[in-house]
Amino acid sequence: MTPSTHQAPASLSRIAAVAQLGQQIWLDTLSRQLIESGTLANWIHEDAVAGLTSNPAIFHQALSKDTAYQPAIAAARSAESDPEIRFETVVLPDIQAACDLFLPLWTQTKGEQGYVSFEVSPRLAHDADGTTAAAVRLWHTIQRPNAMIKIPATPAGCTAIADVIARGINVNVTLIFSLEQLEAVQAAHEAGLRRWVAHCQQQGTPERIGDVASVASFFVSRTDSTLDPKLPESLQGKTAIALCKTAYQQWQGLQSGQQADLQAHGAKPQWLLWASTSVKNPAYRDTRYVEELIGPQTVNTVPDATLVAFRDHGVAAQRLTADVETAADQLAAISALGIDLEQVGQDLQTAGLNQFETAYNDLLTLV
Repeated sequence: MTPSTHQAPASLSRIAAVAQLGQQIWLDTLSRQLIESGTLANWIHEDAVAGLTSNPAIFHQALSKDTAYQPAIAAARSAESDPEIRFETVVLPDIQAACDLFLPLWTQTKGEQGYVSFEVSPRLAHDADGTTAAAVRLWHTIQRPNAMIKIPATPAGCTAIADVIARGINVNVTLIFSLEQLEAVQAAHEAGLRRWVAHCQQQGTPERIGDVASVASFFVSRTDSTLDPKLPESLQGKTAIALCKTAYQQWQGLQSGQQADLQAHGAKPQWLLWASTSVKNPAYRDTRYVEELIGPQTVNTVPDATLVAFRDHGVAAQRLTADVETAADQLAAISALGIDLEQVGQDLQTAGLNQFETAYNDLLTLV
């Protein structure tokens, strides 16, 4: 069967079946209760959940609702005067514990799976040097080979991304909303990776070239939520998926073209990750942003509610490479209406940064 129609064996759980099609499912939430209850471990072992992401909004919800944090918060208040260090003191043990749960998978897959992401302060989104310094500090504080440091896809962030990858640090690039932003991220990743390869060769450690992993987090549902009110019914609910399919075609071209030599040296490609894949419009199928975006060498990070929904009634089949021409027609139709998708992407990135900074400020107040 062709990749666009291939389905996973029906005997697997629905989440595990996605892994058989070449895509990793990561969890887009984290709390102490999730770890201590054994729920995360169960999802790893029973459903092949292959990684985890976090952000300030996720931690604000966790610290607000999970009473298990109260002793740690009280201790941090007594020991630390800096609110940012207090916050990290409280939550980094959870990041480390999650890394430890995923470490056997990371080891078994030789670094292809099993990553846990933690974000630099959103206050640094337009400070390249500050972002680099924070990423290096967090990497050495977490001290786990399967940690990923999240950096936003701003111009300053892209400068930092190249510098951080060149230092051998895993990076999750977040808040990508447009093809132009993705191109900048891919260029930054390539630049950093070339510096890392050169460093390893100069040091006589070519076996370390494959140590660096990265994902580019392309945000999905917010695009449809923003554009649908401006579109005729025939075009609604399709733009985000069309952008993702186009991004995947662009990614495939990179792997077989200008970055092929890096992989020949043993470097890992930067995988596309679909983020913000919960459905905001109740009229849409609640698993659509998982089902429509399954394809090889990609990641989909889902909140727990979407994970539960897919476990219950999701359909695992490769659709990411299907109807590529239709996706191009969708984007052309949007442009014909006078809508600038790059400007929409920039506005969404700015809004996302503001949301994360607000959540981060609330977190610092909380601790």
